[in-house]
Amino acid sequence: MNLTYKIKENDSYNNIKELLKAYFKISDRLLLKLKKNNKIKLNDKETNINSPLSFGDIIEVLIDFEEDNSNIIPVKMALDIIYEDDAYLIVNKPAGIPIHPSMEHFIDSLSNGIKYYFDSIDLKKKIRAVNRLDKNTSGLVIFAKNEYIQECLIRQMKTENFYKEYIALCEGVFEKEKGIINAPIARKENSIIERCVSVSGDTAITEYEVLKYNKEKNYSVVKCVLKTGRTHQIRVHMSYIGHPLLGDTLYGNSSELINRQGLHSYKTSFIHPIYNKKEQYIANIPNDMLSLI
Repeated sequence: MNLTYKIKENDSYNNIKELLKAYFKISDRLLLKLKKNNKIKLNDKETNINSPLSFGDIIEVLIDFEEDNSNIIPVKMALDIIYEDDAYLIVNKPAGIPIHPSMEHFIDSLSNGIKYYFDSIDLKKKIRAVNRLDKNTSGLVIFAKNEYIQECLIRQMKTENFYKEYIALCEGVFEKEKGIINAPIARKENSIIERCVSVSGDTAITEYEVLKYNKEKNYSVVKCVLKTGRTHQIRVHMSYIGHPLLGDTLYGNSSELINRQGLHSYKTSFIHPIYNKKEQYIANIPNDMLSLI
């Protein structure tokens, strides 16, 4: 995968480095790697990033090159692949497995399965998860296939162009069918895991819409749209307004209806970093939640 740019008559880029940082928004860290690996060309010849530019010059950057990914053990697992191209891979993560390896989940994380899949297609790339989901939250996880794509998507996640929609099962019946929760979130004192609403926290905004009530069993099916991406944001916000997620033992209560927090990353849309087209992806709701909707 290459990034290519032809200098136009009215361009004012003084050199290649300025073009790559201003137009492609390549970070200093990635720029250094590209430079060290001789992945930047000017008119089909390897070049220095400080080389001046003239009208008609063609700059080419090879952003796909082999990387050492031996830090993750490959483990065969069934992957529900939603979409794949040269830029990224999107999977529907089941509840019960974390995204990243850890001491407790050294060989049974989603990244272990992605590593096995990459090996099977001879893709020598680091495992780069763009977004995060808790172990017991299901749904869409995006894996960038190179550092440039990862940078583009993470940067886009901070804008309105990146849409994140979740389906949540919440305790109780809401007074208002629609609302916006704007409450800052911080790490809870003396805890490395738990978060809480706090004036000292980071801005956190969640839009919600009740899709369905189950008055007999006293819960609601709720669409949540994240405007920010704080750790445990939906779980904290729903607990804060008195409607914790079903089965969320950290911020609410255990449930006879579901044995994990009822939360699924259902839909996402963003601008493709290479093709500059808006793309949308949907992950089927798993059976443990679907049976309650």
